[in-house]
Amino acid sequence: MPARRVAIIGGGFSGAMAAVNLARFRGPPATIIERAGVFGPGVAFGGRDRGQVLNVRAGNMSAYPDDPGHFERWLGSQGHAESGFAKRTDYGRYLAREIETIGSAAPGAIARIAQEAVSAQRHGGGWRVRCSGGSAVEADVLILASGLAPPATPPELANARLPRGKWIADPWREDFTVADDPRAPVLLIGTGLTMVDVAITLAEQRDAPPIHALSRRGLLPRAHSAPAPTPRLAETPNATLASLVSFTRKAAGEIGWRGAIDRLRPHTRAIWQRLDTAERKRFLRHLRPFWDVHRHRMAPELAERIEGLIADGALTVHAGRLENAVMDGGRIRVSWQVRGTAARVAFDFDRIVNCTGPAPLDGASAGPLIAGLLAEGHLVRDEMGLGVEVDAQSRALDASGRAQNDLFALGALTRGSFWEISAVPDIRVQAWDVARRLANAHWVGGEGL
Repeated sequence: MPARRVAIIGGGFSGAMAAVNLARFRGPPATIIERAGVFGPGVAFGGRDRGQVLNVRAGNMSAYPDDPGHFERWLGSQGHAESGFAKRTDYGRYLAREIETIGSAAPGAIARIAQEAVSAQRHGGGWRVRCSGGSAVEADVLILASGLAPPATPPELANARLPRGKWIADPWREDFTVADDPRAPVLLIGTGLTMVDVAITLAEQRDAPPIHALSRRGLLPRAHSAPAPTPRLAETPNATLASLVSFTRKAAGEIGWRGAIDRLRPHTRAIWQRLDTAERKRFLRHLRPFWDVHRHRMAPELAERIEGLIADGALTVHAGRLENAVMDGGRIRVSWQVRGTAARVAFDFDRIVNCTGPAPLDGASAGPLIAGLLAEGHLVRDEMGLGVEVDAQSRALDASGRAQNDLFALGALTRGSFWEISAVPDIRVQAWDVARRLANAHWVGGEGL
């Protein structure tokens, strides 16, 4: 029986685009439940306007796989350059505008509830979702689109009991610019793209503090270069880690490392799904840091800024293993072992900002609704603990391994099955596919209706 009502948990990019595409394809009406009350931008593209730019060129950031120039045209209509790297907040405004525009064109197609979804239970052949404010939503299909989990607290800091404001657990949701002594040194744990945004924001304050960044290897994201044609691979390469590393190194010597990585992009899902669990875990343990810094790159202007901060001594990047942190007066004394040596160092900081990236899926990070679905066997964690098990159509698997036609997961929750599913170019296809299926429009070749 076709779905008559859809409930979507999460109002960021994944959830918003599922609802928008349902409306575009004249599918069942959708109710988006989002605890923050912001629909479209989510955490990634909302919040304060600190001038951060996207890490993907505007030409690849359309919300619609069937209209690749959509975002660039919108930028032009707003008086902005249509190429290059747009501001995050501009992209957030674009997404919010799409919900309003599509919702206005199809009255009743998209409803929004600004509450937290706290439980979902099977009821009357469908689902009943209960919300924090007392609302209850009944639906035939449930879509989980809760986005990336907050960063995990490093185990070395779990018992440190650092005061709020001294330990910023999630820089996307907390203000890390406020300090008792703005000029005192700040430590950023992690050296990926989140660190880049936080470091640049801190460096642009009037009383900019000395900034230190620490990770196991001290690797920084590489920079995008000018767009260039990437040779296509005729077929997916042999999916063993050893052969892939050799294959990619050889290609990097022939066409450059960017081309070598970029030509793998259309094949990463197939490669990931061919790897067995042991190989996937080996990748996560040994190769992921190197893949991440080459695959998830900085806009050139951000790379120049980071290089300048390092050259000026405003940012110091450390490679080492974090050991502990203790309050000492009004400062935090942090110690770590320097990578490749037995040496241990300790420094005093005013604040520590957690830039380690999203946590694995567990009871604490999942939230009450997903935790409940896990406990009841409607969801199961993938074998890497990254998210939940889904099939190729993004249908959630239950504890018996059965794909459920009325329960879907989108975006970061499906990392264990698809791996590369955290960026707009990947998620937009996933949300579009699920919406078309629920609208019984998946037979359409690719155009919106």
